[in-house]
Amino acid sequence: MDNFSTNRASFCGGARLATSSRLRTPYILLLLCVICVATCFGSPSTGRGVVQPIVTANGTKSVKHPPSITATLERQTLLASVTVSGISAPQVSPLTALWQSRAVRWVLGVVVVAVLYVAIYLSAQGAIPKGFRAEPSTSPRQLHVARNLLIGVAVFTCLDGVIFHTGLYASILAPASYAGRMAMLTRAEKQRVSSGLKEVLVVGDSRIAEGFSAAAADKLGSEAGFKFLSVAEAASSIDIWYYALREVDPAAHRYTAIVFPMVMPTSKPALRISMAAPVLRYGDCFEFASGFEQWPDRFRAFTGSILRGSAYQADIASLLEHPFERVRNVRLPENEHKRTTYEGRDDDIVGTSYNPKTGQVTFPPRLTEFQRDTIRYSLLPPPQSETRTQHLAKLQRHWIQRILQRYSASPTAIVLMPAPRGPFGGFSKLSMAYRTFFGTIAVNDKSVLMLPEHMFDFLEAPEYYFDGLHLNSKGRQKFTARLVAELVKRLQPIDSRHLASDPN
Repeated sequence: MDNFSTNRASFCGGARLATSSRLRTPYILLLLCVICVATCFGSPSTGRGVVQPIVTANGTKSVKHPPSITATLERQTLLASVTVSGISAPQVSPLTALWQSRAVRWVLGVVVVAVLYVAIYLSAQGAIPKGFRAEPSTSPRQLHVARNLLIGVAVFTCLDGVIFHTGLYASILAPASYAGRMAMLTRAEKQRVSSGLKEVLVVGDSRIAEGFSAAAADKLGSEAGFKFLSVAEAASSIDIWYYALREVDPAAHRYTAIVFPMVMPTSKPALRISMAAPVLRYGDCFEFASGFEQWPDRFRAFTGSILRGSAYQADIASLLEHPFERVRNVRLPENEHKRTTYEGRDDDIVGTSYNPKTGQVTFPPRLTEFQRDTIRYSLLPPPQSETRTQHLAKLQRHWIQRILQRYSASPTAIVLMPAPRGPFGGFSKLSMAYRTFFGTIAVNDKSVLMLPEHMFDFLEAPEYYFDGLHLNSKGRQKFTARLVAELVKRLQPIDSRHLASDPN
């Protein structure tokens, strides 16, 4: 009898332990499922075929020429990227490549479904499996699957917000990555002490980053009391400029003028999401996502705005693989100094010719394959539908209107300028009519200046370019001088009117 009681008690204790484990297991599995879903199906920081430049342990090498800005081209989609020379071409690490693999993402998706199935199965009330015969068949405690799932989502979102939305992780982004450079630029400009002069900010993508020199502009405009600044960055687009301006100019009256070039976005959607991540907020999720043409890209943009960590996937993988190298790179004091002292590239493409009738391009033997690719791309870019062209033009006009609206009550003048079209001018297939581009903008009593459409036509020659899109050091000097002269001439009367109308 005693043995029977002992065995029964032991069996009952084991059943109760199994039932207790049965109650706890779903909570853990559901939380893991939420984390997997947010990580696996979030926006990758780089798309397929896009390599985000990140400095690694083997990424540096000595060079004999001064720091310079280089561009990175993809055969089908041009991604003009500005990186400091002396850093070798970025290599995709095995961990990062595995993380970005479509096959791995689908496998992880299947794992998520399996985990979710097991969690729901273990959470279901009902008979205990046949191996348990002596204990009650239902749990005495009520299970709240929906509540527990919501709690898991809330906990994960809070953790993501604390780590990625507070600037904590942004301070250790890879300085050579697109997101890292945007974070560094906006942080430096936000912390910069006002000069007390008439400050003019120039924004843009790699074509402006290569073509405009803030240091040279300061020398040219100092006599008139102007100071020129630049937050132009490779692969950036007008929506990113809007969010960056919101960060560096929260009150919308810091600058005398802000200059916007007429450029069409060429970066891939995944790259735009990663680059915009450091300057996005929760409230931007719908508007930012609406700027993408395809629904999958909209979903990734929405996810990247809410769950910021999903936009930093490649950067996080690089950090886990080379943590000590990342710490050393982040602490380097010369990261921003290299940008301010950059004087442009000395290369040119003299000897290149183009026959618009036959479409034949002739190159001199000394040009690299990269230079030839950019020239071909500027003249014969990949075909795109009329719908996409209209979408891009609509996107540009929408964000220009948003910028004008933000500065409508500000003394800051908005300047719209044409960008240099390339070494072969009007033959470039990337060019668009200036008036068509900005033609629907409603100009009211706000100070909006539109610079002459053909003011940079004199730069349309191979001697001023080091590839098919970017000005070299010689073109950089001439572009800066022409732009500064035009801005000083047009902004001085506006500044005088503001001073006359200011009662103080």
